[in-house]
Amino acid sequence: MSNKINALIVEDDKINQKLMQTFLQKNEIIDKIYEAYNGLEALEVLNTHKDINLIFLDIKMPIMDGIEFMENLKSRPDFSYMPIIILTTDETRKQEAINLGAFDFIVKPIHQENINQKIERVLDVAEIS
Repeated sequence: MSNKINALIVEDDKINQKLMQTFLQKNEIIDKIYEAYNGLEALEVLNTHKDINLIFLDIKMPIMDGIEFMENLKSRPDFSYMPIIILTTDETRKQEAINLGAFDFIVKPIHQENINQKIERVLDVAEIS
């Protein structure tokens, strides 16, 4: 498969951020990994790195949370197609994220198998370019 994924991890917890990076590095389809610690940082990273084609997004974060980030992203045509996988311990905002176009969910704690399954699903369904 020639398509590689460049992923952005948006997660304010440094331990979860490192854990996600480790899991993604173990998946051969992942090429580059970018990181942000809140939604505002994530928007800046997306503006700078146009090659990102998958986002792993925490909901509960300071400054700009995951829902606000998704609302912002959906208003921008250049990012409206972006597959977003939500990382959460909070099921209460799940429907809100789905309504905003979340592609999938991973309930914390995060495991390698979950990550690999979600990446496979993205490859099967979404158009990664």
